[in-house]
Amino acid sequence: MPYQYQQLPMNNLPSIPDVRLVGSVAVVGRPNSGKSSFVNTLIGEKVSIVSKRPQTTQRTTHGIYTTNDLQIVFLDTAGIHLGNDRWNEAVNRHAAKSLERASVILYFIDRSRPYGTEERNIRTILDKVDKPIIPVLTKCDLDKRLDDGNIPENAIEMSNVDKSGFESIIEAIRPHLETAPLLYDEDYYTDQDMYTRVSEVVREKLFRELDEELPYSVYVETQHIQDSPDGARLDILAYIYAERDSQKAIIIGKNASFLVKIGTAARRDLEEIFGRHVMLQLRVKTMPKWKKNDKIMEGLLE
Repeated sequence: MPYQYQQLPMNNLPSIPDVRLVGSVAVVGRPNSGKSSFVNTLIGEKVSIVSKRPQTTQRTTHGIYTTNDLQIVFLDTAGIHLGNDRWNEAVNRHAAKSLERASVILYFIDRSRPYGTEERNIRTILDKVDKPIIPVLTKCDLDKRLDDGNIPENAIEMSNVDKSGFESIIEAIRPHLETAPLLYDEDYYTDQDMYTRVSEVVREKLFRELDEELPYSVYVETQHIQDSPDGARLDILAYIYAERDSQKAIIIGKNASFLVKIGTAARRDLEEIFGRHVMLQLRVKTMPKWKKNDKIMEGLLE
């Protein structure tokens, strides 16, 4: 008896993977060279926290850029900087690890600052990397311009203000991508979990508001996120840890005024990110020498 073809129900058919040009790109450069602003502006969402202070970005953040023909996972790294204490060494080490995971490297060069030791350090690191490196000259909207012979001839000029150079950067990356299934659903723009996002937003507000070196002496840990009983909001509890009691007092402020200011600013961002009302509680504790605690450091940078 001949074989009889039976049509399978549609819901039993195997799913066909969405295949496009796919790859990962590490964004490296000195602190405050525009890396995080580029990723946020390109994707159109708040992926990485930003402030005027150097080293705001500490952990490598993934920003997912998807179009109808490609998906690029940008690895927004901490700025590679000078520093020989355990914390700075750990931050630089994790930034360097991102180079190993990437298919392509975007090397951001801040044209508003003179070439110096940090830049030479980065180039020494990149000289050892056997991967395509695309130099990008940032802050090209500024009048102050670096012109000292240290700029690569093939550098792409870029500005986060008007998005000039963005298309050129994507086109420079394109030849190094591979045809493969999407790494993430096309509506994803980051793979950060909610706890990390909350901690990073609170830390951003601390960096923007605290004076001098104090932001580098605090870290944030989100301990609790839960739906309210009626499902109308998210209830969040996060702790801010300082190294000394004097720092704790500054963070709290007179009559808790500073803590309220930080919490209000963070809540507004979180409500926009999560699309829901947020009840955010912030508490401040002292944890001496937390920068010497390897477990804490690794947890913050992973």
